[in-house]
Amino acid sequence: MSDFHNTAFFVKHPFWVEDLMAPHRYEQRKRFAVVKTIKLSKIDYENFIADLCVDRRFIEENKGLCRIDEDGVWLCLLVQRRGQSDGVLVMPDGMDYPKYAAYYPGEEDEK
Repeated sequence: MSDFHNTAFFVKHPFWVEDLMAPHRYEQRKRFAVVKTIKLSKIDYENFIADLCVDRRFIEENKGLCRIDEDGVWLCLLVQRRGQSDGVLVMPDGMDYPKYAAYYPGEEDEK
């Protein structure tokens, strides 16, 4: 798990990845830490970002890791396409789909 906290704009009940790119105010961002990274194949990732309302086995199997800690940090999953640095932060909040999600642009120092 990351020992530092980034911030992201989490969207409630997003339909597709474009919903995560909505303009927002900086104050609406939440601190987060990634508790697990899930790497998907190109086709599985494209399927995932095209319909974020569908139950996903990888979320069902890992949702127990996710919560908001005592400091208000969102402990979430990072779903990425293999070989790519960007992805989607997922806070299932007990669901098997991303009840809340945020776009993750990737780390600048990744190669």
